[in-house]
Amino acid sequence: MADIGTLPKFNRAGEPAGTVPVPAAFTGRPHQHAIWLAVTAQMANRRTGTHSTLTKGEVSGGGKKPWKQKHTGRARQGSTRNPHWYHGGVAFGPRPHGYGKDLTAGVRRLALRSAIIAKVRGGAVSVVDAPDVQSGKTGAAAAWLSKLGVAGRSLVVLDGRDAALARAFRNIPRARVASANDVSVYDAMAAGRVLVTAEALAALVRRCGAEELK
Repeated sequence: MADIGTLPKFNRAGEPAGTVPVPAAFTGRPHQHAIWLAVTAQMANRRTGTHSTLTKGEVSGGGKKPWKQKHTGRARQGSTRNPHWYHGGVAFGPRPHGYGKDLTAGVRRLALRSAIIAKVRGGAVSVVDAPDVQSGKTGAAAAWLSKLGVAGRSLVVLDGRDAALARAFRNIPRARVASANDVSVYDAMAAGRVLVTAEALAALVRRCGAEELK
């Protein structure tokens, strides 16, 4: 396990530039259950819930009574689109509905803070200066990640939105760029390496709050 008292720092060129103390907000032990709640809620909110079947009132046809009510020797029928008929509607079938889950603001803050703590304790967080990729070229972004020794899934956290930088990383399948206000618990946990600017780190501290983990 890496030294969890400091975070490695890299300059704009991807070269080592000392260390940065870990903010007090990101020390302690992560709350695993809060992380689980946040990740499952985010995954549930991605589900569209569009699966559907047609009821007897929605299928086409069936407007005419198939035979008269009495004196046929057969059971009375009102429509050929009742569920027990071929080409009839479906009884109690799936209907569109949402799977979304909601969490309290306190749990969301705790979960994000815990996710960052887990990454800090695993030595996966580095403080970086934003790379110079104003040209928006993917090659420059890939070279910067290579210089940092990032080979797997990575998350670059900025203080705000940078269109050129986002465009440069867009075609790198295992890299994601997010602002400190938009980064989610799932993003943090899925990344093998978290690269955060000093300004974004301060923004994450403000976003997570200063309450102590229980």
